[in-house]
Amino acid sequence: MSDILLRQKRDDGVLVLTLNRPEVMNCLNFTMIETLQAQVRESNFDMTVRTIVITGADPPAGKKAAFSAGADLIERRSLSADQVRRFIATVRETMTTVENARVPVIAAINGYAFGGGTELALASDLRIAAATASMGLTETSLAIIPGGGGTQRLPRIVGLAKAKELIYTARRIDAAEALAIGLVNQVVEPARLMPAALEMAGRIAANGPIAVQQAKFVLNYGTEASLGVALPLESKAYEITIPTADRLEALEAFAAKRPPVFKGC
Repeated sequence: MSDILLRQKRDDGVLVLTLNRPEVMNCLNFTMIETLQAQVRESNFDMTVRTIVITGADPPAGKKAAFSAGADLIERRSLSADQVRRFIATVRETMTTVENARVPVIAAINGYAFGGGTELALASDLRIAAATASMGLTETSLAIIPGGGGTQRLPRIVGLAKAKELIYTARRIDAAEALAIGLVNQVVEPARLMPAALEMAGRIAANGPIAVQQAKFVLNYGTEASLGVALPLESKAYEITIPTADRLEALEAFAAKRPPVFKGC
């Protein structure tokens, strides 16, 4: 795998993917986007992976930290109109791959997250930001619009009126405001970012893997359906958990007053 995306598989079932172009604020180019998509897809077939954390590489000395400052505009200037269309389609597909990952994905936002960087965070299930982070869908300031799902995912998280404000104005917001509007789940001091993300990831990974996967499936698809469709969807997802060995293990562990050991079966 290219070192443009660092991969760390932990013993607790947490997979850490680090965007690794710190010299350009982890901007997204073709190679990074394609590599990220491939790694998330591959994780869908690794049953030992129970949670994914995505973050940005630490900056060079004296530089600002960045989760991802968005698309690589230097690369963009060299692309033809057709190549730009291909790039945007690849970005959109990658964000959807992240959103539909088999396991929950946590974005650990360690600094600037603009344009595609914010879109990657939006595609994740949960977002934890460093107190020094800054976010925004800034595309209209470049005479384009968010093309990686930002116009659709942002209003579903913060509401339509606030999403319109942020997209129309291209305004950047700090971590405190992101927390206040519900864009991020948690804000911590920079030194606590990865420990907090890994703690949350570990808590998820400690639960029944099949149950977590089914909960994610129902949450993702049920909220887009009518209640008459969503409730039966929940019922079917629950049915999948009933015959599992993990469910019986949970009952036995409760009776024995010990932590359960889930195997994902």
